[in-house]
Amino acid sequence: MQKKILIITNSHDLHADLLDSKLQRKGHQPFRVNLDHFPCDYHIQHTFSRGQVRGELTHLPSLASLKLEEVAAVWLRKPADYRYFSDDLSAQERAFAKLETDQAMFGWLYCLDCYWISHPLSLRGAMWKTEQLNRAQALGFCIPDSLVTNYPDDVKSFADQLHSPMIFKTLSSPDLGADQVNDSDVHTPGGLATTLVSEEMLDCLDAVREVPCHFQRYIDKEYELRVTIIGQHVFAAKIHSQDDERTKVDSRDMSAEILYEATQLPADVEKRCLALVKSYGLNFSALDIVVTQQGEYVFLENNPNGQFLYVEQLIPEFTMLDCLADTLIQEVKCRS
Repeated sequence: MQKKILIITNSHDLHADLLDSKLQRKGHQPFRVNLDHFPCDYHIQHTFSRGQVRGELTHLPSLASLKLEEVAAVWLRKPADYRYFSDDLSAQERAFAKLETDQAMFGWLYCLDCYWISHPLSLRGAMWKTEQLNRAQALGFCIPDSLVTNYPDDVKSFADQLHSPMIFKTLSSPDLGADQVNDSDVHTPGGLATTLVSEEMLDCLDAVREVPCHFQRYIDKEYELRVTIIGQHVFAAKIHSQDDERTKVDSRDMSAEILYEATQLPADVEKRCLALVKSYGLNFSALDIVVTQQGEYVFLENNPNGQFLYVEQLIPEFTMLDCLADTLIQEVKCRS
């Protein structure tokens, strides 16, 4: 039986578009589920009878189909809101439809015995930022002094103890929930970058009572690292974030044309990065690390489904899409 690769994402995912094309050029036709067209454009079937489990997905516009037993590898990429035949579902009907669709889709997926990049349970287990800090520290990484609290006096005491600048950063997403609501309901477009906390901000901490907030010691950096791991392959990008005022605190401002270059991690740091990712059962992840002026490597966070295409575009010798494709193809060969 010819085994296949399953890609689960949405119809607006450039990463998946490019991987799909690359896999086809390498002789493999992946089956893609765009969740923003599911279940409307798909037929899902899952039967349990006489001790047998069978499942099949069919893409109705193309009639391409995929059976449970055909799947050798899955790339679980990006979520999306489901699409139903009816556009006029009430709020309760839509909520119920989502719950039922989740059960159908993930019940089907969890029955797969295959290679995952990465399994949804592993992804969920790896997403909690403060747990990441705890795990990284246990594996030998240095981490910034950090505080999560919903009590303003805690923030003031923490700032006094640091005797150094302090930053605020979100625990979940810098998009401030904008990606979770309709465009018409977005009141703060553009999100929130990592922010140095000023004295004026310390005098206005009442908002901390509304929701737990995340504060850290600001680390003076020599440069930053984006370390992308695919299987056992490590791609370390050196980011010269201190060359531009716009990226000194938060390097994610892509309007600044700072240098990204390939670098080699010290053996012990690379080993820790791999150990951290594998400890979650992940086969892909992107780690953010800063290197101090004293040469100390400080772990910031782990992004278990992080973006990587922009790094490859800035460092063309990082053939990460090829690496990802080859990793998935190797699993097909091993299981065919």
